[in-house]
Amino acid sequence: MVSLKLVRLIEEHSNELTEGLVRKLHSAPRTRSLRAVPANELRTRLHGLLCEFHTWLLTHADDKMQERYVELGRYHAGKNVTLPDLCWAMVLIKEHVWEFVGRQALHNSPVEIFGEFELLRFLDLFFDSALCCVTEGYVQVQHEAARLNHPAKHQPPVN
Repeated sequence: MVSLKLVRLIEEHSNELTEGLVRKLHSAPRTRSLRAVPANELRTRLHGLLCEFHTWLLTHADDKMQERYVELGRYHAGKNVTLPDLCWAMVLIKEHVWEFVGRQALHNSPVEIFGEFELLRFLDLFFDSALCCVTEGYVQVQHEAARLNHPAKHQPPVN
């Protein structure tokens, strides 16, 4: 039983969370290559991520989520964002949402505490899965580029 109050708070404060994330990702030493992504574009993508998290919490639609994050990894590979920077960005985003939930936590009853615990568990599941999907998409682009640069190595021998 996820705390619906906290889920709604994330949704209601998605603009505030997004602005904080844009500042954090554009200033963090471990996400330097993300500075190549314009703030407006990053803002749009981060806001979408928070809305997707909200939707995923309510529906657990994994297929759409996985597709979206594989594509996100492919996109950032094309923008020359380094894979470590992209991974750190996902970690910082998850941490940022964790901190928000911690500040908003209600802790009034055992049921609310359990709901908060469940929300944090699902937050981990969502972002861990998103991180893996982003990495898959990123690596796909690298493999495609390697095949284009060295096509003879990847073609079957001619008989």
